[in-house]
Amino acid sequence: MAATKTRVKRAKRRRFSRTGSRAVGGRLRRQREARQTRYQEGFGDGYREGVQSGLQSYPILFEGTSIVIPTYNQLNMIRMCIESIFDNTDLPYEIIVVDNASTDGTADYLRNLGGQVRFRALDKNLGFAGAINIGMMMAKGSTIVLLNNDTLVTENWLDNLMACLNSDETIGMVGPMTNYISGQQKIDVPYTDIADMPAFAREYNRSDPSRWLRTDRLTGFCLLFRRELFEGIGYFDEGFEIGNFEDDDYNIRVRLSGKSLVMAQDTFIHHFGSVSMKALGDRFQEVNDRNQQYFMDKWHDPYEWIQQVRRQPVWTQGAAHHSGAFYPERIVVQGVGANYYWVEKGQRRLVEGSITFPAVRLSQIDLKRWPLGDPIPVQEVEARWRGLDGASGWESGVAQLEDGTLFYAENGKARKIVSASVMRYWQLHLKPSRTITLVQLSEAEEGLPIIAPPMLKQVL
Repeated sequence: MAATKTRVKRAKRRRFSRTGSRAVGGRLRRQREARQTRYQEGFGDGYREGVQSGLQSYPILFEGTSIVIPTYNQLNMIRMCIESIFDNTDLPYEIIVVDNASTDGTADYLRNLGGQVRFRALDKNLGFAGAINIGMMMAKGSTIVLLNNDTLVTENWLDNLMACLNSDETIGMVGPMTNYISGQQKIDVPYTDIADMPAFAREYNRSDPSRWLRTDRLTGFCLLFRRELFEGIGYFDEGFEIGNFEDDDYNIRVRLSGKSLVMAQDTFIHHFGSVSMKALGDRFQEVNDRNQQYFMDKWHDPYEWIQQVRRQPVWTQGAAHHSGAFYPERIVVQGVGANYYWVEKGQRRLVEGSITFPAVRLSQIDLKRWPLGDPIPVQEVEARWRGLDGASGWESGVAQLEDGTLFYAENGKARKIVSASVMRYWQLHLKPSRTITLVQLSEAEEGLPIIAPPMLKQVL
Protein backbone atom coordinates (compact mmCIF):
# COMPACT_ATOMS: atom_id res chain seq x y z
CA MET A 1 0.00 0.00 0.00
CA ALA A 2 2.80 2.36 0.93
CA ALA A 3 4.62 1.49 -2.29
CA THR A 4 1.51 2.31 -4.31
CA LYS A 5 1.20 5.73 -2.68
CA THR A 6 4.86 6.40 -3.40
CA ARG A 7 4.44 5.56 -7.11
CA VAL A 8 1.39 7.87 -7.30
CA LYS A 9 3.32 10.74 -5.72
CA ARG A 10 6.23 10.21 -8.11
CA ALA A 11 3.88 10.17 -11.12
CA LYS A 12 2.27 13.42 -9.96
CA ARG A 13 5.70 14.97 -9.51
CA ARG A 14 6.70 13.88 -13.06
CA ARG A 15 3.48 15.27 -14.51
CA PHE A 16 4.00 18.53 -12.64
CA SER A 17 7.64 18.65 -13.75
CA ARG A 18 6.74 18.08 -17.40
CA THR A 19 3.93 20.66 -17.22
CA GLY A 20 6.18 23.16 -15.49
CA SER A 21 8.98 22.59 -17.99
CA ARG A 22 6.58 23.14 -20.86
CA ALA A 23 5.33 26.34 -19.25
CA VAL A 24 8.87 27.62 -18.65
CA GLY A 25 9.94 26.60 -22.18
CA GLY A 26 6.98 28.37 -23.71
CA ARG A 27 7.72 31.50 -21.71
CA LEU A 28 11.36 31.50 -22.84
CA ARG A 29 10.35 30.92 -26.45
CA ARG A 30 7.91 33.84 -26.34
CA GLN A 31 10.59 36.03 -24.79
CA ARG A 32 13.04 35.06 -27.53
CA GLU A 33 10.45 35.78 -30.20
CA ALA A 34 9.65 39.12 -28.61
CA ARG A 35 13.35 40.03 -28.51
CA GLN A 36 13.75 38.95 -32.14
CA THR A 37 10.74 41.04 -33.14
CA ARG A 38 12.11 44.09 -31.32
CA TYR A 39 15.51 43.49 -32.96
CA GLN A 40 13.98 43.28 -36.42
CA GLU A 41 11.90 46.39 -35.80
CA GLY A 42 14.94 48.26 -34.49
CA PHE A 43 17.08 47.06 -37.40
CA GLY A 44 14.41 48.14 -39.87
CA ASP A 45 14.05 51.56 -38.24
CA GLY A 46 17.84 51.99 -38.23
CA TYR A 47 18.15 50.90 -41.85
CA ARG A 48 15.44 53.30 -42.99
CA GLU A 49 17.03 56.10 -40.99
CA GLY A 50 20.41 55.29 -42.54
CA VAL A 51 18.95 55.32 -46.05
CA GLN A 52 17.31 58.69 -45.46
CA SER A 53 20.50 60.08 -43.96
CA GLY A 54 22.44 58.84 -46.99
CA LEU A 55 19.94 60.37 -49.41
CA GLN A 56 20.08 63.70 -47.59
CA SER A 57 23.88 63.75 -47.45
CA TYR A 58 24.41 62.53 -51.02
CA PRO A 59 24.40 66.01 -52.61
CA ILE A 60 26.75 67.38 -49.94
CA LEU A 61 30.13 68.23 -51.45
CA PHE A 62 33.49 68.56 -49.75
CA GLU A 63 36.33 71.03 -50.13
CA GLY A 64 38.73 68.70 -51.84
CA THR A 65 39.49 66.96 -55.10
CA SER A 66 37.73 63.98 -56.65
CA ILE A 67 40.33 61.96 -58.58
CA VAL A 68 38.45 60.00 -61.26
CA ILE A 69 40.29 57.07 -62.84
CA PRO A 70 38.82 54.87 -65.61
CA THR A 71 40.40 51.45 -65.97
CA TYR A 72 40.17 48.29 -68.03
CA ASN A 73 42.17 45.08 -67.56
CA GLN A 74 45.31 46.74 -66.22
CA LEU A 75 45.34 45.52 -62.61
CA ASN A 76 49.02 46.19 -62.01
CA MET A 77 48.73 49.68 -63.51
CA ILE A 78 45.72 50.74 -61.44
CA ARG A 79 47.38 49.37 -58.30
CA MET A 80 50.56 51.40 -58.89
CA CYS A 81 48.52 54.49 -59.79
CA ILE A 82 46.47 54.35 -56.59
CA GLU A 83 49.53 53.71 -54.43
CA SER A 84 51.26 56.71 -56.00
CA ILE A 85 48.27 58.87 -55.02
CA PHE A 86 48.38 57.56 -51.44
CA ASP A 87 52.11 58.32 -51.24
CA ASN A 88 52.19 61.76 -52.87
CA THR A 89 48.92 63.59 -52.13
CA ASP A 90 48.57 65.75 -49.02
CA LEU A 91 45.56 67.87 -49.94
CA PRO A 92 42.04 66.48 -49.21
CA TYR A 93 40.94 64.07 -51.92
CA GLU A 94 38.83 61.07 -52.78
CA ILE A 95 39.66 58.40 -55.37
CA ILE A 96 36.90 57.17 -57.69
CA VAL A 97 37.71 54.24 -59.97
CA VAL A 98 35.34 53.17 -62.74
CA ASP A 99 36.18 49.68 -63.97
CA ASN A 100 35.11 49.00 -67.56
CA ALA A 101 34.17 45.33 -66.99
CA SER A 102 37.73 44.08 -66.44
CA THR A 103 38.30 40.33 -66.31
CA ASP A 104 41.67 40.39 -64.53
CA GLY A 105 40.53 40.74 -60.90
CA THR A 106 40.44 44.55 -60.83
CA ALA A 107 37.03 44.64 -59.15
CA ASP A 108 38.18 42.26 -56.37
CA TYR A 109 41.26 44.39 -55.79
CA LEU A 110 39.12 47.51 -55.43
CA ARG A 111 36.76 45.76 -52.99
CA ASN A 112 39.69 44.62 -50.87
CA LEU A 113 40.88 48.20 -50.42
CA GLY A 114 38.27 48.42 -47.68
CA GLY A 115 36.64 51.72 -48.52
CA GLN A 116 39.81 53.68 -49.26
CA VAL A 117 38.54 54.02 -52.84
CA ARG A 118 35.02 54.59 -54.11
CA PHE A 119 34.46 52.49 -57.21
CA ARG A 120 31.95 51.26 -59.73
CA ALA A 121 32.46 47.93 -61.51
CA LEU A 122 30.57 48.02 -64.82
CA ASP A 123 29.11 44.95 -66.49
CA LYS A 124 30.21 46.16 -69.94
CA ASN A 125 32.93 48.35 -71.38
CA LEU A 126 31.63 51.90 -71.89
CA GLY A 127 34.94 53.25 -73.17
CA PHE A 128 36.97 56.12 -71.75
CA ALA A 129 34.23 58.76 -72.04
CA GLY A 130 31.52 56.51 -70.60
CA ALA A 131 33.63 55.58 -67.58
CA ILE A 132 34.74 59.18 -67.02
CA ASN A 133 31.13 60.33 -67.08
CA ILE A 134 30.09 57.87 -64.38
CA GLY A 135 33.05 58.99 -62.29
CA MET A 136 32.14 62.66 -62.66
CA MET A 137 28.55 61.86 -61.70
CA MET A 138 29.87 60.17 -58.51
CA ALA A 139 32.33 62.96 -57.68
CA LYS A 140 31.72 65.09 -54.58
CA GLY A 141 34.82 67.27 -54.61
CA SER A 142 34.88 71.00 -55.30
CA THR A 143 37.54 70.21 -57.90
CA ILE A 144 37.89 67.18 -60.17
CA VAL A 145 40.93 65.45 -61.64
CA LEU A 146 40.55 63.06 -64.56
CA LEU A 147 43.53 60.72 -64.42
CA ASN A 148 44.61 57.86 -66.68
CA ASN A 149 45.18 54.53 -64.96
CA ASP A 150 48.64 54.21 -66.53
CA THR A 151 50.12 57.18 -64.66
CA LEU A 152 52.16 57.66 -61.51
CA VAL A 153 51.61 60.94 -59.69
CA THR A 154 54.53 62.57 -57.95
CA GLU A 155 55.46 64.72 -54.98
CA ASN A 156 53.52 68.04 -54.88
CA TRP A 157 51.64 67.20 -58.08
CA LEU A 158 48.20 68.25 -56.83
CA ASP A 159 49.46 71.24 -54.82
CA ASN A 160 51.13 72.67 -57.92
CA LEU A 161 48.16 72.07 -60.21
CA MET A 162 45.78 73.61 -57.68
CA ALA A 163 48.01 76.67 -57.30
CA CYS A 164 47.84 77.19 -61.05
CA LEU A 165 44.07 76.67 -61.29
CA ASN A 166 43.32 78.99 -58.35
CA SER A 167 45.57 81.75 -59.65
CA ASP A 168 42.98 83.01 -62.15
CA GLU A 169 39.21 82.48 -62.40
CA THR A 170 39.41 82.55 -66.19
CA ILE A 171 41.44 79.33 -66.20
CA GLY A 172 39.18 76.42 -67.06
CA MET A 173 41.49 73.38 -67.04
CA VAL A 174 45.07 72.70 -66.03
CA GLY A 175 47.31 69.82 -67.11
CA PRO A 176 50.86 68.76 -66.11
CA MET A 177 53.87 67.75 -68.15
CA THR A 178 54.89 64.14 -68.74
CA ASN A 179 57.33 61.84 -70.46
CA TYR A 180 54.97 60.16 -72.94
CA ILE A 181 52.19 62.04 -74.75
CA SER A 182 51.44 63.76 -78.04
CA GLY A 183 51.69 67.53 -78.16
CA GLN A 184 53.33 70.25 -76.08
CA GLN A 185 53.04 68.51 -72.71
CA LYS A 186 55.80 66.01 -73.48
CA ILE A 187 59.27 66.63 -72.07
CA ASP A 188 62.51 64.69 -72.28
CA VAL A 189 63.42 62.91 -69.05
CA PRO A 190 66.85 61.74 -67.83
CA TYR A 191 65.73 58.47 -66.27
CA THR A 192 65.37 55.11 -67.96
CA ASP A 193 64.51 53.15 -64.82
CA ILE A 194 61.16 53.94 -63.19
CA ALA A 195 62.89 53.67 -59.80
CA ASP A 196 64.77 56.88 -60.64
CA MET A 197 61.62 58.79 -61.60
CA PRO A 198 60.57 60.07 -58.11
CA ALA A 199 63.92 61.80 -57.54
CA PHE A 200 63.67 63.57 -60.91
CA ALA A 201 60.04 64.61 -60.24
CA ARG A 202 60.93 65.92 -56.77
CA GLU A 203 63.41 68.35 -58.27
CA TYR A 204 61.16 69.20 -61.22
CA ASN A 205 58.00 69.91 -59.19
CA ARG A 206 58.99 73.28 -57.75
CA SER A 207 56.00 75.62 -57.94
CA ASP A 208 56.80 78.45 -60.33
CA PRO A 209 54.04 80.67 -61.84
CA SER A 210 56.45 81.83 -64.55
CA ARG A 211 56.22 78.31 -66.00
CA TRP A 212 52.43 78.35 -66.45
CA LEU A 213 51.60 78.58 -70.14
CA ARG A 214 48.24 79.04 -71.85
CA THR A 215 47.62 76.60 -74.69
CA ASP A 216 45.00 75.60 -77.26
CA ARG A 217 45.00 71.92 -76.25
CA LEU A 218 45.42 69.75 -73.16
CA THR A 219 45.59 65.98 -73.50
CA GLY A 220 43.32 63.92 -71.30
CA PHE A 221 45.86 61.85 -69.34
CA CYS A 222 45.52 64.30 -66.42
CA LEU A 223 43.08 67.22 -66.29
CA LEU A 224 42.19 69.38 -63.27
CA PHE A 225 39.14 71.67 -63.24
CA ARG A 226 36.55 73.15 -60.92
CA ARG A 227 33.18 71.51 -60.32
CA GLU A 228 31.58 74.67 -61.75
CA LEU A 229 33.21 73.93 -65.09
CA PHE A 230 31.73 70.43 -65.16
CA GLU A 231 28.30 71.81 -64.30
CA GLY A 232 28.64 74.40 -67.05
CA ILE A 233 30.18 72.23 -69.78
CA GLY A 234 28.61 68.88 -68.96
CA TYR A 235 29.75 65.33 -69.64
CA PHE A 236 32.22 63.92 -72.14
CA ASP A 237 30.82 62.91 -75.53
CA GLU A 238 30.32 59.13 -75.61
CA GLY A 239 30.11 59.20 -79.39
CA PHE A 240 33.91 58.89 -79.26
CA GLU A 241 34.09 55.13 -78.88
CA ILE A 242 36.73 53.44 -76.68
CA GLY A 243 39.08 56.44 -76.67
CA ASN A 244 40.80 59.33 -78.54
CA PHE A 245 39.47 62.78 -79.51
CA GLU A 246 37.03 63.01 -76.59
CA ASP A 247 39.53 65.24 -74.78
CA ASP A 248 39.90 67.46 -77.88
CA ASP A 249 36.12 67.81 -77.96
CA TYR A 250 36.06 68.82 -74.29
CA ASN A 251 38.86 71.34 -74.87
CA ILE A 252 36.78 73.05 -77.55
CA ARG A 253 33.74 73.26 -75.30
CA VAL A 254 35.81 74.71 -72.45
CA ARG A 255 37.26 77.38 -74.72
CA LEU A 256 33.83 78.23 -76.14
CA SER A 257 32.71 78.89 -72.56
CA GLY A 258 35.29 81.66 -72.33
CA LYS A 259 37.73 79.72 -70.17
CA SER A 260 41.39 79.06 -70.98
CA LEU A 261 43.59 75.96 -70.90
CA VAL A 262 46.91 76.08 -69.05
CA MET A 263 49.95 73.79 -69.01
CA ALA A 264 51.52 73.70 -65.56
CA GLN A 265 55.11 73.31 -66.71
CA ASP A 266 56.22 73.16 -63.09
CA THR A 267 54.47 69.81 -62.57
CA PHE A 268 55.47 66.38 -63.84
CA ILE A 269 53.75 63.02 -63.58
CA HIS A 270 54.91 59.78 -65.19
CA HIS A 271 52.84 58.28 -68.01
CA PHE A 272 53.47 54.74 -69.16
CA GLY A 273 51.53 55.65 -72.29
CA SER A 274 48.27 54.57 -73.92
CA VAL A 275 48.36 51.08 -72.45
CA SER A 276 44.65 50.42 -73.04
CA MET A 277 44.76 51.81 -76.57
CA LYS A 278 47.86 49.78 -77.46
CA ALA A 279 45.98 46.67 -76.31
CA LEU A 280 43.64 47.20 -79.28
CA GLY A 281 46.40 46.05 -81.60
CA ASP A 282 45.30 46.20 -85.24
CA ARG A 283 42.02 47.86 -84.24
CA PHE A 284 43.75 50.99 -82.94
CA GLN A 285 43.91 52.76 -86.30
CA GLU A 286 40.29 51.87 -87.06
CA VAL A 287 39.12 53.33 -83.73
CA ASN A 288 41.29 56.43 -84.13
CA ASP A 289 40.06 57.11 -87.69
CA ARG A 290 36.45 56.60 -86.72
CA ASN A 291 36.71 59.05 -83.79
CA GLN A 292 38.54 61.60 -85.91
CA GLN A 293 35.74 61.48 -88.46
CA TYR A 294 33.13 61.86 -85.71
CA PHE A 295 35.03 64.91 -84.43
CA MET A 296 35.16 66.50 -87.87
CA ASP A 297 31.48 65.78 -88.60
CA LYS A 298 30.57 67.42 -85.31
CA TRP A 299 32.78 70.51 -85.53
CA HIS A 300 34.17 70.90 -89.10
CA ASP A 301 36.51 73.74 -88.06
CA PRO A 302 36.11 74.26 -84.30
CA TYR A 303 38.65 77.07 -84.17
CA GLU A 304 36.42 79.11 -86.49
CA TRP A 305 33.63 78.86 -83.92
CA ILE A 306 35.95 79.85 -81.08
CA GLN A 307 36.99 82.96 -83.02
CA GLN A 308 33.36 83.77 -83.80
CA VAL A 309 32.38 83.53 -80.15
CA ARG A 310 35.29 85.75 -79.14
CA ARG A 311 33.83 88.48 -81.35
CA GLN A 312 30.57 88.43 -79.40
CA PRO A 313 30.15 91.43 -77.04
CA VAL A 314 29.17 89.27 -74.06
CA TRP A 315 32.41 87.27 -74.47
CA THR A 316 34.64 90.33 -74.78
CA GLN A 317 33.07 91.70 -71.59
CA GLY A 318 34.44 88.70 -69.70
CA ALA A 319 31.17 86.82 -69.17
CA ALA A 320 31.60 83.06 -69.50
CA HIS A 321 28.90 80.92 -71.07
CA HIS A 322 27.56 77.57 -70.03
CA SER A 323 26.86 75.08 -72.79
CA GLY A 324 23.14 75.87 -72.72
CA ALA A 325 23.96 79.23 -74.32
CA PHE A 326 25.00 77.29 -77.43
CA TYR A 327 21.82 75.19 -77.58
CA PRO A 328 18.75 76.21 -79.61
CA GLU A 329 15.39 77.28 -78.19
CA ARG A 330 11.87 76.39 -79.30
CA ILE A 331 12.69 72.69 -78.94
CA VAL A 332 11.45 69.87 -76.70
CA VAL A 333 13.93 68.12 -74.42
CA GLN A 334 13.77 65.20 -72.01
CA GLY A 335 15.93 64.24 -69.02
CA VAL A 336 16.11 60.96 -67.10
CA GLY A 337 12.36 60.79 -66.48
CA ALA A 338 9.29 60.60 -68.68
CA ASN A 339 8.56 64.35 -68.66
CA TYR A 340 9.01 66.53 -71.75
CA TYR A 341 9.97 70.21 -71.54
CA TRP A 342 9.52 73.06 -73.99
CA VAL A 343 12.56 75.38 -74.05
CA GLU A 344 12.03 79.03 -74.88
CA LYS A 345 13.21 82.42 -73.59
CA GLY A 346 15.70 80.86 -71.21
CA GLN A 347 13.18 78.58 -69.48
CA ARG A 348 11.99 74.99 -69.68
CA ARG A 349 8.27 74.41 -69.31
CA LEU A 350 6.63 71.08 -68.58
CA VAL A 351 4.64 69.91 -71.61
CA GLU A 352 1.11 68.85 -70.67
CA GLY A 353 0.24 66.08 -73.11
CA SER A 354 2.00 63.80 -75.61
CA ILE A 355 4.07 65.28 -78.44
CA THR A 356 4.03 63.86 -81.98
CA PHE A 357 7.62 64.80 -82.95
CA PRO A 358 10.98 63.62 -81.56
CA ALA A 359 12.30 65.08 -78.33
CA VAL A 360 16.01 65.52 -77.61
CA ARG A 361 17.36 63.58 -74.62
CA LEU A 362 19.81 65.49 -72.45
CA SER A 363 21.65 64.80 -69.22
CA GLN A 364 20.33 66.22 -65.96
CA ILE A 365 23.35 68.55 -65.91
CA ASP A 366 22.26 70.04 -69.26
CA LEU A 367 18.57 70.07 -68.41
CA LYS A 368 18.94 71.96 -65.14
CA ARG A 369 20.66 74.90 -66.81
CA TRP A 370 17.20 76.19 -67.79
CA PRO A 371 15.09 77.31 -64.80
CA LEU A 372 11.64 75.74 -64.59
CA GLY A 373 8.74 77.90 -65.84
CA ASP A 374 4.98 77.42 -65.96
CA PRO A 375 3.55 74.32 -67.71
CA ILE A 376 2.48 74.65 -71.34
CA PRO A 377 -0.28 72.74 -73.22
CA VAL A 378 0.91 70.32 -75.87
CA GLN A 379 -1.25 71.98 -78.52
CA GLU A 380 0.66 75.22 -78.05
CA VAL A 381 3.98 73.36 -78.16
CA GLU A 382 3.04 71.62 -81.42
CA ALA A 383 2.10 74.94 -83.06
CA ARG A 384 5.28 76.70 -81.94
CA TRP A 385 7.60 73.85 -82.88
CA ARG A 386 6.09 73.63 -86.38
CA GLY A 387 6.16 77.41 -86.87
CA LEU A 388 2.37 77.70 -86.92
CA ASP A 389 2.11 80.23 -84.09
CA GLY A 390 2.55 83.31 -86.30
CA ALA A 391 6.29 83.75 -85.66
CA SER A 392 8.06 84.96 -88.79
CA GLY A 393 11.30 86.36 -90.16
CA TRP A 394 14.15 85.96 -87.69
CA GLU A 395 11.92 84.80 -84.84
CA SER A 396 11.80 81.09 -85.62
CA GLY A 397 12.86 78.39 -88.08
CA VAL A 398 15.85 77.30 -90.14
CA ALA A 399 17.38 79.59 -92.79
CA GLN A 400 19.86 78.55 -95.47
CA LEU A 401 22.10 80.53 -97.81
CA GLU A 402 22.56 79.38 -101.40
CA ASP A 403 26.02 78.03 -100.52
CA GLY A 404 24.43 75.70 -97.94
CA THR A 405 25.39 77.64 -94.79
CA LEU A 406 22.74 76.99 -92.16
CA PHE A 407 21.31 79.40 -89.59
CA TYR A 408 18.71 79.11 -86.87
CA ALA A 409 16.35 82.04 -86.46
CA GLU A 410 15.76 82.82 -82.82
CA ASN A 411 14.42 86.03 -81.22
CA GLY A 412 15.70 88.29 -83.99
CA LYS A 413 19.11 86.64 -84.16
CA ALA A 414 20.76 84.50 -86.81
CA ARG A 415 22.62 81.68 -85.11
CA LYS A 416 25.01 79.72 -87.31
CA ILE A 417 24.54 75.95 -87.14
CA VAL A 418 27.95 74.35 -86.76
CA SER A 419 27.31 71.23 -88.86
CA ALA A 420 24.70 68.95 -90.40
CA SER A 421 25.18 66.55 -87.49
CA VAL A 422 24.12 69.37 -85.17
CA MET A 423 20.98 69.80 -87.27
CA ARG A 424 20.15 66.13 -86.90
CA TYR A 425 20.87 65.98 -83.18
CA TRP A 426 18.47 68.79 -82.35
CA GLN A 427 15.90 67.54 -84.91
CA LEU A 428 16.15 70.93 -86.65
CA HIS A 429 16.03 69.22 -90.06
CA LEU A 430 12.35 68.49 -89.29
CA LYS A 431 11.51 72.14 -88.67
CA PRO A 432 10.30 74.63 -91.31
CA SER A 433 13.16 76.02 -93.42
CA ARG A 434 13.64 78.75 -96.03
CA THR A 435 16.34 79.97 -98.38
CA ILE A 436 17.69 83.48 -97.73
CA THR A 437 20.07 85.99 -99.33
CA LEU A 438 23.04 87.76 -97.79
CA VAL A 439 20.96 90.93 -97.67
CA GLN A 440 18.28 89.19 -95.63
CA LEU A 441 20.95 87.72 -93.37
CA SER A 442 22.32 91.20 -92.67
CA GLU A 443 18.93 92.19 -91.23
CA ALA A 444 19.45 89.86 -88.27
CA GLU A 445 21.75 90.26 -85.29
CA GLU A 446 24.55 87.70 -85.07
CA GLY A 447 23.90 85.18 -82.30
CA LEU A 448 26.02 82.49 -80.70
CA PRO A 449 26.54 79.40 -82.87
CA ILE A 450 24.57 76.25 -82.15
CA ILE A 451 26.59 73.18 -81.17
CA ALA A 452 25.60 69.62 -80.36
CA PRO A 453 25.39 68.45 -76.77
CA PRO A 454 27.53 65.45 -75.83
CA MET A 455 26.08 62.15 -77.04
CA LEU A 456 25.27 59.90 -74.08
CA LYS A 457 24.80 56.15 -74.38
CA GLN A 458 23.69 55.87 -70.76
CA VAL A 459 21.18 57.76 -68.64
CA LEU A 460 22.96 60.45 -66.61
